[in-house]
Amino acid sequence: MAEENVVFDERKINKLVDKCVNNSSIDFELYKKYDVKRGLRDVSGAGVLTGLTEISEIVSHTMIDMDYVPCNGVLRYRGIDIKDLVKGFLQEDRFGFEETVYLLLFGELPTKRELSSFNRMLSSSRQLPPFFVRDIVLKAPSKDMMNTLQRSVLSLYAYDENPDDVSLQNVLRQCIELIARVPMLSVYGYKAHRHFNADHSLLIRNPKPGYSTAENILYTLRPNGKFTRFEAKILDLALVLHAEHGGGNNSTFTNHVVTSSGTDTYSAIAASISSLKGPKHGGANLKVCKMFEDIKEKVKDWSDEDAIRAYLERLVKKEEFDRCGLVYGIGHAVYSISDPRAEVFKEFVKKLSVEKGKEDEFNLYNAVERIAPEVIAKERKMYKGVSANVDFYSGFVYNMLELPQELFTPIFAVSRIAGWSAHRLEELINGGKIIRPAYKSIAKHVKYVDIENR
Repeated sequence: MAEENVVFDERKINKLVDKCVNNSSIDFELYKKYDVKRGLRDVSGAGVLTGLTEISEIVSHTMIDMDYVPCNGVLRYRGIDIKDLVKGFLQEDRFGFEETVYLLLFGELPTKRELSSFNRMLSSSRQLPPFFVRDIVLKAPSKDMMNTLQRSVLSLYAYDENPDDVSLQNVLRQCIELIARVPMLSVYGYKAHRHFNADHSLLIRNPKPGYSTAENILYTLRPNGKFTRFEAKILDLALVLHAEHGGGNNSTFTNHVVTSSGTDTYSAIAASISSLKGPKHGGANLKVCKMFEDIKEKVKDWSDEDAIRAYLERLVKKEEFDRCGLVYGIGHAVYSISDPRAEVFKEFVKKLSVEKGKEDEFNLYNAVERIAPEVIAKERKMYKGVSANVDFYSGFVYNMLELPQELFTPIFAVSRIAGWSAHRLEELINGGKIIRPAYKSIAKHVKYVDIENR
């Protein structure tokens, strides 16, 4: 141990880091010179076209006289408007996530009989392999639930009798099992963390047959296993709205890239989880919650819009919260005028806030949603408009549902694995070439110098 400390002492590490920085920093002007689309996006934020998909469609602008004109956002799953999909299952008082998973995987809405059969398939797959919780989840609990989830998904490889078979039949079986099991892995990982790292009682409850994904999350997570139907339905709605968002979002594109190499399903899904863990992607709703904690502390009167505006002005100027200058939850890489998911969600967020006695807090969110775009437009040069995205409200909802913040991003993964699975299958069906974009070397050519003369 002493020898390790000498090798990795702070002075030596800092010196090595300086070498990395000095020899790896690229002049920003060179990106312009070679027309590099950083982040695979152009100056307006539009993504560089790298593939085709039939799984979902995102509309954020129209073409008028060869110009991009922003429009109200539209999201379609397999050609069906997300608003119509949500309206359909809510009017019939049904849970919608399982139906949405079927739609994304197979490209069409299920009949009653098909949906019933698919629900039984998911229900029979939720139970983890014998002793998996004891040997994998409980043996090395982590404080980071995404780390736990990633490790658990990779460990399932060892319990699969045919893990490397990339035939469509086998991959579909693996994907359905993972869609069913990731909710349980997330909840059990959190329970292990609470027990071993925070000294809480450990209660592992088996999923209940016949319950939906949302119901089983609340049933296995809560100590008494109780919840209202409305609580389960709004969690179900959150899962539907997060299930898929095009092939270009970071975690789904990661899935395409990794799948194109021919690797196994567990590795591809674990890679997507790694991407989603990043705070620039899956951690956004948690940043929104922490930002609002700061707002509530510093704006004493939540109805004072002048005080809210002043706070947001300081926030954009990097004088508040984390001093990054971002109003978290406002703005999106694609949408400008509106995020359809946020529009659908907001109505139900308001209803839940009334049920939970959080109307004043909802009104604060509403005020920030209205004022923030004005402040951002005033302070910054923008190539497109900004509006509230789905993450603006999702963290607030999870707080009202008494979900622990450690599970906010894993819940995102519980939902998005539906889209990842559909895209993995699509890549296998239509792929063939490994995805390999180009990077241009700008390094100077130098001659090798033998070690005695360096």
